[in-house]
Amino acid sequence: MSDRAAPPSSSGTRRRVAVVVGIVFIDLIGFGIIIPILPFYVRSFGVSDVFIGLLAASYSLAQFGAAPVLGRISDERGRRPVLMLSVGVAGVAWVLFGFAAEIGATLGTVLGLVVLFGARLLAGAAGGNIAAAQAYIADVTTPAERPGALGLVGAAFGLGFVFGPAIGGLLASETAVSTARALLPDLVPVTRFSLPSFAAAGFSFLALAAAAVVLTEPNRPRVPARRVTFVAQFRDALSDVTLRPLVVAFFLTSLAFAGITVMFVPFLADFFGYDATDAAMFLAYIGALGIVNQGVLVGWLSRRVGVRYVVRAGVAALFLALVLLAASPLAGTTPLLGGGPDWVTGGLVVLLAFGALASFGNGATTVGLAALVSEGATGDAQGAAFGVTQGAGSLGRTVGPPLAAAAYVVLYWSPFVAGALLLVPVALLLRR
Repeated sequence: MSDRAAPPSSSGTRRRVAVVVGIVFIDLIGFGIIIPILPFYVRSFGVSDVFIGLLAASYSLAQFGAAPVLGRISDERGRRPVLMLSVGVAGVAWVLFGFAAEIGATLGTVLGLVVLFGARLLAGAAGGNIAAAQAYIADVTTPAERPGALGLVGAAFGLGFVFGPAIGGLLASETAVSTARALLPDLVPVTRFSLPSFAAAGFSFLALAAAAVVLTEPNRPRVPARRVTFVAQFRDALSDVTLRPLVVAFFLTSLAFAGITVMFVPFLADFFGYDATDAAMFLAYIGALGIVNQGVLVGWLSRRVGVRYVVRAGVAALFLALVLLAASPLAGTTPLLGGGPDWVTGGLVVLLAFGALASFGNGATTVGLAALVSEGATGDAQGAAFGVTQGAGSLGRTVGPPLAAAAYVVLYWSPFVAGALLLVPVALLLRR
């Protein structure tokens, strides 16, 4: 994989940003495709539901370990080869993921589970490429353009999470499976689990082809190769007075948001009677708002009032969102409009307000913190800085879900209130 350097230009910058955003989008579609089938896939092995949580956490754990390493390697060897390698590895991982059930049926459940977890860990490690993607955008944009460009990466995440699960659900349908069985050779095991997995692999290989054809290596200072341990990178970042509060903020905001990501759908079912379709529609509403917020609004606000003020506003919005979610059952399910539709309830109004606040808060904090990291890192260490902060976020997403699930069982509102309280030190860290 050769590096092709290109001089900066306005049209060239836009094209390269578009390609990187496209790679992230395609990557996230592949990740999102797996979401609807993952719990049922695990149950098909006849094991405890505990394995569902472990499999979900394994992706973030691997991403936590890989993001700083991939970020540092991108500083040393180049952004383009890291992005290409990672999406190629993701494609291989999703192929293995699709074959895990076949391996389990042929060679034993234990080996099938080993392949399943191994594929998930491999995909998570490849998912650490977000650090290289953010560093690439930092390389090819000016400080004024950077929040908007990084916001497009966030919007790509939102789009991936909107379209990915929908595609995965469609491919898991009986119609799609029977059609694929008729078209594909017998040696390809086609099931409601393998077909979405192979589609995710196809999207990853598509991203690899796009990167190989279009992506160019940005002109930037290169740092000499050096041996720096994973722990040393975090120690260096935490010793930096500029990066330290940002690393901690990434970890705490990810930990705070874990209560929403892992327990939101069960919460909707328990207190509002939502089924899977209702919950999916609500998640699509939040995702659509996220596209607007991260793709347009956050960049626009950053240019007018400054990135740090946008991050503060995002933390405040996320705090209010979590408090509203915890209190939403108190609004009840009684229709608000006499003679109007029964589904317009006080609880729905509160949930809609929660969705708007959570979408803006998550987008503003994620994009804004990334922009502050870029400002605080030197030009030859952007990848390493993004890698450490993304690793901190992945650690929060690894630790948070099991803690939030355990807290929810004891008191339904506790993971949401705890998440809100975790944002208080984030606000204090960003007060300067």
